[in-house]
Amino acid sequence: MPGSHADEIVAARDRVEQLANDLDVVGKRQRLEELQALAGSPGLWDDPDRARGVTTELSSVEGVVQRYDSLVGRLDDLDVLDELAAEEDDAGSVAEVEAGLRAVAAELDRLEIATMLSGEHDQSDAIVSIHAGEGGVDAMDWAQMLQRMYLRWAEDRGFATDVYEQSYGDEAGLKSTTFEVKGPEAYGWLNAEHGVHRLVRISPFDSQARRQTSFALVDVVPVLPELDEEVDVPDEDLRVDVYRSSGPGGQSVNTTDSAVRITHLPTGLVASCQNEKSQHQNRAAALRVLKAKLADLERQKRAEELDELRGAVQNVGFGSQIRSYVLHPYQMVKDLRSEFETGNVSAVLDGDLDELIEAELRRRVRGAQE
Repeated sequence: MPGSHADEIVAARDRVEQLANDLDVVGKRQRLEELQALAGSPGLWDDPDRARGVTTELSSVEGVVQRYDSLVGRLDDLDVLDELAAEEDDAGSVAEVEAGLRAVAAELDRLEIATMLSGEHDQSDAIVSIHAGEGGVDAMDWAQMLQRMYLRWAEDRGFATDVYEQSYGDEAGLKSTTFEVKGPEAYGWLNAEHGVHRLVRISPFDSQARRQTSFALVDVVPVLPELDEEVDVPDEDLRVDVYRSSGPGGQSVNTTDSAVRITHLPTGLVASCQNEKSQHQNRAAALRVLKAKLADLERQKRAEELDELRGAVQNVGFGSQIRSYVLHPYQMVKDLRSEFETGNVSAVLDGDLDELIEAELRRRVRGAQE
Protein backbone atom coordinates (compact mmCIF):
# COMPACT_ATOMS: atom_id res chain seq x y z
CA MET A 1 0.00 0.00 0.00
CA PRO A 2 1.51 3.34 -0.98
CA GLY A 3 2.08 5.85 1.82
CA SER A 4 -0.18 8.85 2.31
CA HIS A 5 2.66 11.23 1.46
CA ALA A 6 4.09 9.25 -1.45
CA ASP A 7 3.57 12.07 -3.96
CA GLU A 8 5.40 14.59 -1.76
CA ILE A 9 8.31 12.19 -1.31
CA VAL A 10 8.53 11.61 -5.08
CA ALA A 11 8.51 15.38 -5.66
CA ALA A 12 11.29 15.80 -3.09
CA ARG A 13 13.32 13.07 -4.82
CA ASP A 14 12.92 14.90 -8.13
CA ARG A 15 14.31 18.06 -6.52
CA VAL A 16 17.22 16.06 -5.06
CA GLU A 17 17.99 14.55 -8.47
CA GLN A 18 17.99 17.99 -10.08
CA LEU A 19 20.20 19.23 -7.27
CA ALA A 20 22.69 16.43 -7.90
CA ASN A 21 23.05 17.65 -11.49
CA ASP A 22 23.24 21.33 -10.55
CA LEU A 23 25.87 20.69 -7.86
CA ASP A 24 27.77 18.15 -9.98
CA VAL A 25 27.81 15.70 -7.08
CA VAL A 26 29.64 13.08 -9.18
CA GLY A 27 32.42 15.57 -9.96
CA LYS A 28 32.54 16.71 -6.34
CA ARG A 29 33.02 13.11 -5.14
CA GLN A 30 36.02 12.80 -7.47
CA ARG A 31 37.39 16.14 -6.30
CA LEU A 32 36.86 15.09 -2.68
CA GLU A 33 39.10 12.05 -3.18
CA GLU A 34 41.78 14.26 -4.72
CA LEU A 35 41.61 16.79 -1.88
CA GLN A 36 41.69 14.09 0.80
CA ALA A 37 44.86 12.70 -0.80
CA LEU A 38 46.41 16.19 -0.90
CA ALA A 39 45.42 16.89 2.70
CA GLY A 40 47.17 13.71 3.80
CA SER A 41 50.41 14.42 1.95
CA PRO A 42 53.35 14.97 4.35
CA GLY A 43 54.69 18.13 2.71
CA LEU A 44 51.39 19.98 2.49
CA TRP A 45 52.15 22.57 5.19
CA ASP A 46 55.53 23.43 3.68
CA ASP A 47 53.44 25.99 1.76
CA PRO A 48 50.94 27.37 4.31
CA ASP A 49 48.94 29.38 1.76
CA ARG A 50 48.46 26.34 -0.47
CA ALA A 51 47.63 24.18 2.56
CA ARG A 52 44.95 26.60 3.71
CA GLY A 53 43.49 26.62 0.21
CA VAL A 54 43.35 22.82 0.15
CA THR A 55 41.79 22.48 3.60
CA THR A 56 39.24 25.23 2.89
CA GLU A 57 38.17 23.63 -0.40
CA LEU A 58 38.13 20.20 1.26
CA SER A 59 35.78 21.44 3.96
CA SER A 60 33.49 23.06 1.37
CA VAL A 61 33.30 20.08 -1.02
CA GLU A 62 32.99 17.57 1.81
CA GLY A 63 30.15 19.60 3.32
CA VAL A 64 28.17 19.64 0.06
CA VAL A 65 28.59 15.89 -0.52
CA GLN A 66 27.66 15.02 3.05
CA ARG A 67 24.57 17.24 2.96
CA TYR A 68 23.46 15.67 -0.34
CA ASP A 69 23.99 12.12 0.98
CA SER A 70 22.12 13.02 4.16
CA LEU A 71 19.13 14.22 2.11
CA VAL A 72 19.01 10.97 0.13
CA GLY A 73 19.18 8.92 3.34
CA ARG A 74 16.48 10.98 5.04
CA LEU A 75 14.12 10.53 2.08
CA ASP A 76 14.73 6.77 2.12
CA ASP A 77 13.84 6.69 5.83
CA LEU A 78 10.75 8.85 5.28
CA ASP A 79 9.59 6.56 2.46
CA VAL A 80 9.70 3.53 4.76
CA LEU A 81 8.08 5.38 7.65
CA ASP A 82 5.33 6.74 5.39
CA GLU A 83 4.37 3.23 4.21
CA LEU A 84 4.29 1.94 7.79
CA ALA A 85 2.20 4.91 8.89
CA ALA A 86 -0.33 4.27 6.12
CA GLU A 87 -0.53 0.52 6.83
CA GLU A 88 -0.96 0.98 10.57
CA ASP A 89 -2.96 4.22 10.38
CA ASP A 90 -0.53 5.71 12.93
CA ALA A 91 -1.18 9.42 13.41
CA GLY A 92 2.10 9.90 15.27
CA SER A 93 4.11 8.47 12.40
CA VAL A 94 2.17 10.57 9.89
CA ALA A 95 3.07 13.70 11.84
CA GLU A 96 6.71 12.57 11.91
CA VAL A 97 6.71 12.14 8.13
CA GLU A 98 5.19 15.59 7.64
CA ALA A 99 7.80 17.18 9.91
CA GLY A 100 10.54 15.28 8.10
CA LEU A 101 9.33 16.49 4.71
CA ARG A 102 9.31 20.08 5.93
CA ALA A 103 12.89 19.69 7.18
CA VAL A 104 13.99 18.14 3.87
CA ALA A 105 12.33 20.98 1.91
CA ALA A 106 14.14 23.57 4.04
CA GLU A 107 17.49 21.82 3.49
CA LEU A 108 16.82 21.61 -0.24
CA ASP A 109 16.16 25.36 -0.27
CA ARG A 110 19.51 25.97 1.41
CA LEU A 111 21.42 23.65 -0.92
CA GLU A 112 19.77 25.18 -3.98
CA ILE A 113 21.25 28.49 -2.90
CA ALA A 114 24.69 26.88 -3.29
CA THR A 115 23.92 26.31 -6.98
CA MET A 116 23.40 30.06 -7.36
CA LEU A 117 26.94 30.77 -6.19
CA SER A 118 28.57 29.66 -9.40
CA GLY A 119 30.02 32.98 -10.56
CA GLU A 120 33.67 33.31 -11.54
CA HIS A 121 34.73 34.60 -8.12
CA ASP A 122 31.91 33.40 -5.86
CA GLN A 123 34.17 30.88 -4.11
CA SER A 124 36.67 33.58 -3.15
CA ASP A 125 37.18 35.36 0.14
CA ALA A 126 35.77 38.90 0.26
CA ILE A 127 37.08 42.33 1.16
CA VAL A 128 34.34 44.55 2.55
CA SER A 129 34.65 48.33 2.85
CA ILE A 130 32.02 50.47 4.56
CA HIS A 131 31.89 54.26 4.17
CA ALA A 132 29.62 56.60 6.13
CA GLY A 133 27.47 58.75 3.86
CA GLU A 134 24.90 61.46 4.47
CA GLY A 135 23.68 61.78 8.06
CA GLY A 136 26.61 63.18 10.02
CA VAL A 137 27.46 61.39 13.25
CA ASP A 138 24.44 59.11 12.82
CA ALA A 139 25.86 57.90 9.51
CA MET A 140 29.20 57.13 11.17
CA ASP A 141 27.40 55.22 13.91
CA TRP A 142 25.46 53.39 11.19
CA ALA A 143 28.71 52.41 9.46
CA GLN A 144 29.92 50.87 12.71
CA MET A 145 26.59 49.07 13.19
CA LEU A 146 26.93 47.60 9.69
CA GLN A 147 30.47 46.43 10.41
CA ARG A 148 29.24 44.69 13.55
CA MET A 149 26.37 43.11 11.57
CA TYR A 150 28.67 41.60 8.96
CA LEU A 151 31.27 40.44 11.47
CA ARG A 152 28.49 38.72 13.47
CA TRP A 153 27.17 37.11 10.28
CA ALA A 154 30.65 35.83 9.43
CA GLU A 155 31.17 34.51 12.96
CA ASP A 156 27.86 32.62 12.86
CA ARG A 157 28.95 30.94 9.60
CA GLY A 158 32.33 29.99 11.02
CA PHE A 159 34.18 32.40 8.73
CA ALA A 160 37.42 34.07 9.82
CA THR A 161 37.71 37.86 9.64
CA ASP A 162 40.56 40.37 9.62
CA VAL A 163 39.87 44.06 10.21
CA TYR A 164 42.44 45.99 8.19
CA GLU A 165 41.48 49.60 8.79
CA GLN A 166 39.08 51.70 10.85
CA SER A 167 38.81 55.46 10.59
CA TYR A 168 36.95 56.66 13.67
CA GLY A 169 34.49 59.54 13.76
CA ASP A 170 35.23 62.53 15.98
CA GLU A 171 32.17 61.92 18.16
CA ALA A 172 31.16 58.30 17.51
CA GLY A 173 31.16 55.53 14.95
CA LEU A 174 33.35 55.03 11.92
CA LYS A 175 34.01 57.20 8.90
CA SER A 176 35.18 54.08 7.08
CA THR A 177 36.37 50.55 7.71
CA THR A 178 37.84 47.72 5.65
CA PHE A 179 37.89 44.05 6.62
CA GLU A 180 38.31 40.66 4.99
CA VAL A 181 35.92 37.74 5.35
CA LYS A 182 37.53 34.34 4.77
CA GLY A 183 35.41 31.29 4.11
CA PRO A 184 33.84 29.14 1.39
CA GLU A 185 31.74 31.30 -0.97
CA ALA A 186 32.27 34.41 1.17
CA TYR A 187 32.26 36.69 -1.88
CA GLY A 188 29.35 34.81 -3.44
CA TRP A 189 27.25 35.66 -0.42
CA LEU A 190 28.51 39.13 0.38
CA ASN A 191 28.52 40.62 -3.11
CA ALA A 192 24.72 40.73 -2.74
CA GLU A 193 25.32 43.37 -0.03
CA HIS A 194 27.12 45.80 -2.35
CA GLY A 195 25.32 49.14 -2.40
CA VAL A 196 23.86 51.88 -0.23
CA HIS A 197 22.14 50.92 3.02
CA ARG A 198 19.69 53.32 4.69
CA LEU A 199 18.85 53.55 8.41
CA VAL A 200 15.80 55.37 9.80
CA ARG A 201 15.61 55.81 13.59
CA ILE A 202 15.34 58.26 16.46
CA SER A 203 18.83 59.67 16.69
CA PRO A 204 20.63 58.88 19.95
CA PHE A 205 22.81 61.92 19.24
CA ASP A 206 19.94 64.43 18.95
CA SER A 207 18.96 66.12 22.22
CA GLN A 208 15.45 66.67 20.81
CA ALA A 209 15.09 62.96 19.92
CA ARG A 210 14.20 63.63 16.29
CA ARG A 211 14.02 61.02 13.58
CA GLN A 212 17.18 60.77 11.47
CA THR A 213 17.87 59.09 8.13
CA SER A 214 21.44 57.91 7.62
CA PHE A 215 23.27 56.29 4.71
CA ALA A 216 26.34 54.10 4.39
CA LEU A 217 27.97 52.52 1.35
CA VAL A 218 29.00 48.86 1.45
CA ASP A 219 31.62 47.93 -1.14
CA VAL A 220 32.56 44.27 -1.70
CA VAL A 221 35.38 42.89 -3.88
CA PRO A 222 36.74 39.34 -4.16
CA VAL A 223 40.18 38.26 -2.99
CA LEU A 224 41.77 36.25 -5.77
CA PRO A 225 44.54 33.71 -5.10
CA GLU A 226 46.25 34.82 -8.31
CA LEU A 227 46.10 38.51 -7.44
CA ASP A 228 49.88 38.91 -7.31
CA GLU A 229 50.13 37.58 -10.85
CA GLU A 230 47.03 39.31 -12.17
CA VAL A 231 47.78 42.81 -10.89
CA ASP A 232 51.23 44.21 -11.50
CA VAL A 233 51.80 47.28 -9.34
CA PRO A 234 55.15 48.99 -9.98
CA ASP A 235 56.67 50.59 -6.90
CA GLU A 236 56.88 53.95 -8.67
CA ASP A 237 53.04 53.96 -8.91
CA LEU A 238 52.69 53.78 -5.14
CA ARG A 239 52.94 56.37 -2.39
CA VAL A 240 53.40 54.77 1.01
CA ASP A 241 52.63 56.87 4.09
CA VAL A 242 53.44 55.66 7.59
CA TYR A 243 51.61 57.08 10.59
CA ARG A 244 50.58 56.31 14.15
CA SER A 245 47.44 54.22 14.60
CA SER A 246 44.47 55.95 16.18
CA GLY A 247 41.33 54.91 17.94
CA PRO A 248 40.30 53.43 21.28
CA GLY A 249 42.56 50.99 23.03
CA GLY A 250 45.98 52.22 24.09
CA GLN A 251 47.65 49.03 22.88
CA SER A 252 51.14 48.87 21.41
CA VAL A 253 49.80 49.62 17.93
CA ASN A 254 48.94 53.12 19.14
CA THR A 255 52.47 53.95 20.35
CA THR A 256 54.56 53.47 17.20
CA ASP A 257 54.39 54.68 13.59
CA SER A 258 53.33 51.27 12.30
CA ALA A 259 50.10 52.08 10.42
CA VAL A 260 50.45 52.17 6.63
CA ARG A 261 48.45 53.95 3.95
CA ILE A 262 49.19 53.10 0.31
CA THR A 263 47.96 55.33 -2.52
CA HIS A 264 47.92 54.10 -6.11
CA LEU A 265 48.92 57.29 -7.90
CA PRO A 266 47.49 56.54 -11.37
CA THR A 267 43.98 55.80 -10.04
CA GLY A 268 43.91 57.53 -6.65
CA LEU A 269 42.77 54.31 -4.96
CA VAL A 270 43.80 54.13 -1.31
CA ALA A 271 44.20 51.19 1.08
CA SER A 272 45.18 51.38 4.74
CA CYS A 273 45.97 48.95 7.52
CA GLN A 274 46.69 49.77 11.15
CA ASN A 275 45.67 46.70 13.10
CA GLU A 276 48.71 44.46 12.60
CA LYS A 277 51.61 44.54 15.05
CA SER A 278 54.34 45.68 12.67
CA GLN A 279 54.74 48.15 9.83
CA HIS A 280 55.77 45.29 7.54
CA GLN A 281 52.56 43.34 8.29
CA ASN A 282 50.43 46.45 7.82
CA ARG A 283 52.10 47.21 4.49
CA ALA A 284 51.50 43.66 3.23
CA ALA A 285 47.85 43.75 4.28
CA ALA A 286 47.27 47.19 2.74
CA LEU A 287 48.87 46.08 -0.52
CA ARG A 288 46.62 43.01 -0.55
CA VAL A 289 43.54 45.21 -0.23
CA LEU A 290 44.82 47.65 -2.87
CA LYS A 291 45.43 44.85 -5.37
CA ALA A 292 41.91 43.54 -4.82
CA LYS A 293 40.51 47.01 -5.49
CA LEU A 294 42.64 47.40 -8.62
CA ALA A 295 41.54 43.99 -9.90
CA ASP A 296 37.90 44.92 -9.32
CA LEU A 297 38.42 48.27 -11.08
CA GLU A 298 39.90 46.48 -14.09
CA ARG A 299 36.93 44.08 -14.20
CA GLN A 300 34.54 47.05 -14.10
CA LYS A 301 36.38 48.71 -16.99
CA ARG A 302 36.18 45.55 -19.06
CA ALA A 303 32.46 45.18 -18.33
CA GLU A 304 31.84 48.82 -19.29
CA GLU A 305 33.74 48.36 -22.53
CA LEU A 306 31.65 45.31 -23.43
CA ASP A 307 28.44 47.17 -22.60
CA GLU A 308 29.53 50.05 -24.82
CA LEU A 309 30.21 47.67 -27.68
CA ARG A 310 26.77 46.11 -27.19
CA GLY A 311 25.19 49.56 -27.03
CA ALA A 312 23.94 48.90 -23.50
CA VAL A 313 23.53 51.62 -20.92
CA GLN A 314 24.56 50.33 -17.52
CA ASN A 315 23.47 51.99 -14.31
CA VAL A 316 26.48 51.51 -12.07
CA GLY A 317 24.22 51.79 -9.03
CA PHE A 318 27.04 52.81 -6.73
CA GLY A 319 24.80 55.42 -5.14
CA SER A 320 21.56 53.49 -5.41
CA GLN A 321 19.80 52.43 -2.25
CA ILE A 322 19.39 48.67 -1.97
CA ARG A 323 17.96 48.22 1.53
CA SER A 324 16.18 50.16 4.27
CA TYR A 325 16.41 49.42 7.99
CA VAL A 326 13.59 51.20 9.83
CA LEU A 327 13.62 51.38 13.64
CA HIS A 328 11.05 54.18 13.95
CA PRO A 329 8.08 54.70 13.65
CA TYR A 330 7.82 50.94 12.98
CA GLN A 331 10.28 48.04 12.82
CA MET A 332 11.15 46.64 9.41
CA VAL A 333 14.05 45.73 7.15
CA LYS A 334 13.15 45.75 3.45
CA ASP A 335 15.38 44.91 0.51
CA LEU A 336 14.27 47.15 -2.35
CA ARG A 337 15.56 44.78 -5.04
CA SER A 338 13.96 41.48 -3.99
CA GLU A 339 11.19 43.18 -1.96
CA PHE A 340 11.89 40.71 0.86
CA GLU A 341 11.07 42.21 4.24
CA THR A 342 11.17 41.21 7.89
CA GLY A 343 10.05 42.85 11.11
CA ASN A 344 12.82 41.29 13.17
CA VAL A 345 15.27 44.18 12.81
CA SER A 346 17.29 43.32 15.91
CA ALA A 347 18.03 39.82 14.57
CA VAL A 348 19.20 41.24 11.23
CA LEU A 349 21.48 43.76 12.95
CA ASP A 350 22.86 40.85 15.00
CA GLY A 351 23.92 39.15 11.76
CA ASP A 352 20.85 37.15 10.72
CA LEU A 353 21.22 38.03 7.03
CA ASP A 354 20.75 34.71 5.25
CA GLU A 355 17.10 35.20 4.25
CA LEU A 356 17.80 38.69 2.89
CA ILE A 357 20.82 37.51 0.91
CA GLU A 358 19.05 34.37 -0.35
CA ALA A 359 16.10 36.43 -1.57
CA GLU A 360 18.45 38.65 -3.59
CA LEU A 361 20.31 35.64 -5.03
CA ARG A 362 16.99 34.09 -6.11
CA ARG A 363 15.97 37.39 -7.70
CA ARG A 364 19.19 37.45 -9.70
CA VAL A 365 18.64 33.90 -10.93
CA ARG A 366 15.08 34.72 -12.00
CA GLY A 367 16.34 37.82 -13.81
CA ALA A 368 19.00 35.80 -15.66
CA GLN A 369 16.38 33.27 -16.75
CA GLU A 370 13.93 35.85 -18.12
